[in-house]
Amino acid sequence: MYTWYVRCCYAACLIALCVVMLGAWVRLTDAGLGCPDWPGCYGELVLPGDAAARAEAQAAFPQRELDAGKAWREMIHRYLATTLGMLIMGAAGLAWRNRRDPQQPVVLPVILLGTVIFQGLLGMWTVTLLLKPLIVMAHLLGGLTTAALLFWLILDHRRRNAGGSSPRAAPIAVAGLAILVCQIALGGWTSSNYAALACPDLPTCGGQWWPADADFAEGFVMWRGLGVDYEFGVLDAPARVAIHFTHRLGAIVTALFLGFLAVSFLRRGGPLGLAGALVAAALTAQVLLGLSVVWFGLPLTLATAHNGVAALLLLSMVNLNHAAARYRHVHA
Repeated sequence: MYTWYVRCCYAACLIALCVVMLGAWVRLTDAGLGCPDWPGCYGELVLPGDAAARAEAQAAFPQRELDAGKAWREMIHRYLATTLGMLIMGAAGLAWRNRRDPQQPVVLPVILLGTVIFQGLLGMWTVTLLLKPLIVMAHLLGGLTTAALLFWLILDHRRRNAGGSSPRAAPIAVAGLAILVCQIALGGWTSSNYAALACPDLPTCGGQWWPADADFAEGFVMWRGLGVDYEFGVLDAPARVAIHFTHRLGAIVTALFLGFLAVSFLRRGGPLGLAGALVAAALTAQVLLGLSVVWFGLPLTLATAHNGVAALLLLSMVNLNHAAARYRHVHA
């Protein structure tokens, strides 16, 4: 039974990363409202194929023109997310049935099940609240949290016989993880407010080192009225500039802190050194992708990869924190 639990965790973690990547692709191709209803798509679980059925579906939802390409992208994302939820439900069920096994974790799989259920609600609200930025950002964070928790369970399995059993990671590793999560949230806020190209030049923003017209107060209003369609954004240029510029500042802080963290762990050698090397590699790739996204004008491939490498950077930081908890008194 434990073997099947582990297999579920591995499969779910891989699918969670695919869901994050696919979600970014859906968002970047403006397909987030490709299906105006939830959980179906124009009232069906499969998009109608023939012209008559599509005309009938369009008549049932006249407020949004049916775009088959966008609708299918959204539905494929939902199908994959549903598969992920089923795997996590299976893992939690197996963990509970095998709870008397000393090596079987139970609490974290149950927490993970609650997380993915809430993530499903966020997916629903993303559609029903018309891409409200706070919900879209929370949905991104929920997907990454799901992947991170699954990866932690996998690391627990792989290192269950390793020396050391301290439940707390080194404080500097925890701080690095917190900073990264804040930066990812900023990235989600930037994307959901369509501010990725608000500063089209590098290293300045609109030719200025500090944009004078940036409206930070308007750019960071977390909650606005219901019923507003947020597709393509509702903010004016100064507010979008403020969001983008804040994301850049956050990127500098994150890169410097994680870079220092990676080097400090690299110097310790052993499992901690390897964990530091993985953080350094993912961080380098992410910084280069972030610069390229702006430099080349938000090409779809690079923008999607930027989201995917953010997920890998997060997992590398989860790995570093897990290694610090297991090995810190051995290699410190």
